[in-house]
Amino acid sequence: MRNRTFCCRVFPLWAETRQRWGEKWQIMEESDSVGIVKTQYFTFAEPPGEMLLECGRSLGPITLAYETYGELSAAKDNAVLILHALSGNAHAAGYNQPGERQPGWWDIMIGPGKAFDTRKYFVICSNVIGGCKGSTGPSSINPQTGRPYGLTFPIVTMHDMVNTQTMLIDHLGIEQLLCVVGGSMGGMQVLQWVVSYPGRVRLAIPIATTSKLSAQAIAFDEVGRQAIQSDPHWKEGDYYGKPLPRRGLAIARMIGHITYLSERSMHQKFGRKLQDRRSTVTTSWRISRWKATCVTRAIISSTVLTRIPISIFRKPWIISISPSPMANWNRLSQVCWRGFW
Repeated sequence: MRNRTFCCRVFPLWAETRQRWGEKWQIMEESDSVGIVKTQYFTFAEPPGEMLLECGRSLGPITLAYETYGELSAAKDNAVLILHALSGNAHAAGYNQPGERQPGWWDIMIGPGKAFDTRKYFVICSNVIGGCKGSTGPSSINPQTGRPYGLTFPIVTMHDMVNTQTMLIDHLGIEQLLCVVGGSMGGMQVLQWVVSYPGRVRLAIPIATTSKLSAQAIAFDEVGRQAIQSDPHWKEGDYYGKPLPRRGLAIARMIGHITYLSERSMHQKFGRKLQDRRSTVTTSWRISRWKATCVTRAIISSTVLTRIPISIFRKPWIISISPSPMANWNRLSQVCWRGFW
């Protein structure tokens, strides 16, 4: 086994940087953007061939929303599968329509000359099953009732998500992926790919992820669910076509985001700053509200910038990207490349 470690600079608050550069940044984006991208849909598991899920229930038909960038090589050996986090979607790069201001969620990494160079690689990103961005999920119509699944939608696991992704990869005529990469929940899917389909993956890049949730994380998840269910618009999950439980979801998101930051990084981001810097003493509740607002808006946008070409790897590798224990994640990320021979 051979270990290699690289350290890469990480630039925080990427959206603010883009806004500050204004027109210059727009010119840069246009030059290395994948351009206008159309979301595609793949439907399979039509009755009576429904897919058996890990919970024991069957589901079908199943639709996956996905986007592709670049061209698949004649040998079909340059495919990279991007796996999104909990709140992500299939729109990872480029724009869905002309004039759109916000590009895909990983546009900085996907495109000509970028880390996942679309001049070399065929990049795929699909919305997970159970999602709400085009793939079959609770908001989809249950063919047996003609109404949204809602809470009747079956429980899905990482294994189920990956199984549906293999159906998409088969549909695209790809036998082996050059690389699977994802962060957070996307990283969990990467690990599941390696466990369930090791022969179909040459390179795996799990980012800021884990193989399982801790007991504390499960407890925080339950608190978030309770916040959503306490919203009067929850309606036992039957809120489709009605006012959404936005307030409960906002509180759940605030709770979740606190768990995404360590105490040290929380202090470096916000510290004990007063809302009104002219005053050193105040009894206003606005300080707490101001800080909470910052927390909800400070969705982590730190991105590892690396241009090490994937093509240098000739044998199966696992690349693990995680925060350095001695440095702020928003300033420095430790990238460990571990090859198994």
